[in-house]
Amino acid sequence: MPTADFRADDAETDRAVTLCCLLWAHPGREDALSAYEDRVLAFVADHRGEVLERVRGDGGAGHPLEVQVIRFAEQAALDGYLADPRRIALAGERDDAVARTELFPVSRRVGRG
Repeated sequence: MPTADFRADDAETDRAVTLCCLLWAHPGREDALSAYEDRVLAFVADHRGEVLERVRGDGGAGHPLEVQVIRFAEQAALDGYLADPRRIALAGERDDAVARTELFPVSRRVGRG
């Protein structure tokens, strides 16, 4: 994830940061992308964060392979996650597996039936 300041409007708290992360794999590296994400997402809770949703498609037709929605208690918590030395140590795995990442703030909405 790039270093950035994301302060999205969030119904739970004004300080919370909720992000959507779209991930594309290098060809033939789909399982490596998922394995890398398994490892780094395990660190999210250590930084007052929570993976709200994680889904995987087939990555075909230009679509991302994986989509995540992650919430951190505040910007400082996200900053801590991005600077986590365990995460940084895995940068080579990331570069080998992840071709493209799009990250943007979102807010949680309540659906209407």
